[in-house]
Amino acid sequence: MNFSSLRYALRGLSAYRTPLDDENESILDYATTVLYTLANGQKEQDEEERAEWGENALSAYACLFQALCDGGFSGIGDWLWDKLRYTETPFALSAQSDGASPALEQAARRDVDALLALAGLDCGAILTAIAALLPPEQTSMVEAMPRWVSSAPFDFERLVRFYRDHGAGLYARYRAFLWEDGQLVPVADPDCPKPEDLLGYEQQRSQVETNTRQMMAGHYANNVLLFGDGGTGKSATVKSMLYLPGMEDLRLIEIQKENLTGLPQLMRSLRDKRQKFILFIDDLAFDQDDKTYSSMKTILEGSLEKRPANVVIYATSNRRHLVREVWSDRGDVEHNGDIHRSDTVEEKLSLASRFGLQIFYPAPTFEEYQQIVSALSEKAGTDLSPEQLRAAAATWQVRSGSRSGRTARQFVDQLEH
Repeated sequence: MNFSSLRYALRGLSAYRTPLDDENESILDYATTVLYTLANGQKEQDEEERAEWGENALSAYACLFQALCDGGFSGIGDWLWDKLRYTETPFALSAQSDGASPALEQAARRDVDALLALAGLDCGAILTAIAALLPPEQTSMVEAMPRWVSSAPFDFERLVRFYRDHGAGLYARYRAFLWEDGQLVPVADPDCPKPEDLLGYEQQRSQVETNTRQMMAGHYANNVLLFGDGGTGKSATVKSMLYLPGMEDLRLIEIQKENLTGLPQLMRSLRDKRQKFILFIDDLAFDQDDKTYSSMKTILEGSLEKRPANVVIYATSNRRHLVREVWSDRGDVEHNGDIHRSDTVEEKLSLASRFGLQIFYPAPTFEEYQQIVSALSEKAGTDLSPEQLRAAAATWQVRSGSRSGRTARQFVDQLEH
């Protein structure tokens, strides 16, 4: 395919025009400019005008190389492979379930053929064409220009296989996210422990895993409240779900309490995704007049809109009763107090009951704490004898004022320094 034909083929992209026509992306613009200037320069007879076309082509070539470097891409094919996988398009979404119409599939095939031709453009041939437009004394300078890799790591069949195995778009690229101010923020390297790194609470973790696997199997699963003493591994249990076998399609979205009002919007957007989602709210608790309290109640149970089957809400808290109570809630009513005192108390205690599964994480006993310390120190390779370790761990626990898995890990961490 010559420069002019390839340019027209790229101008005719239909199924993949959106991801490649992003106003913030200039790679395709630079590539088409190179093709345009070369095609027109080769038609020009006037040497001065040919040189002008050649200069424009050289500039676009240099900009294209720089844009590829800025994006961390080895070549146009590498860039295309990234864009086609991680941008949602009608074809990408329909190809996940083999539901693309014949017309859409034909358009996608044609587009991919054109893009493969672009990715395979030989830099040497481009530079030779540029040099032919410029004065002869510029030939050595053109030949010394840097070159990108001229190949493509994909074809149409491999692209479709990727969609079917992983989906497309942001959820195909990342497994963990933050929900902030109504926007998803991808977390490329999430701080999630591996299941083998967790010690104790096997029964509790098994309950969470069973519930999660129920959702992964396509069934409706329970929302879960993990409550109990601080540092016992409630949050770690939730985060570790990402790394269990068979959870490859699981995604974790962490949500701060102040962003709860935007949760229905998020859940609505997840309904038709192929992936399964844990919406994770850590350290959940409400003050008496917290405005997000009613939002949370409605989200859990009470909205006219049903929660999607591919979404569950997992929350952790240091208390089972998620709304802070004061003694006046249980005392005699005075002055402007609520005349229906029992109703007020029930209202404050009702939120936790809206979680279908409530799992208690008690503080470990002294012996359980010592077992956790022993296992962690063995992994860390500390030099203390068992007796020294036990005595030091007991002292650390008294000084820290708490006894938990977190306390044990902090103790072992400081031994390594």
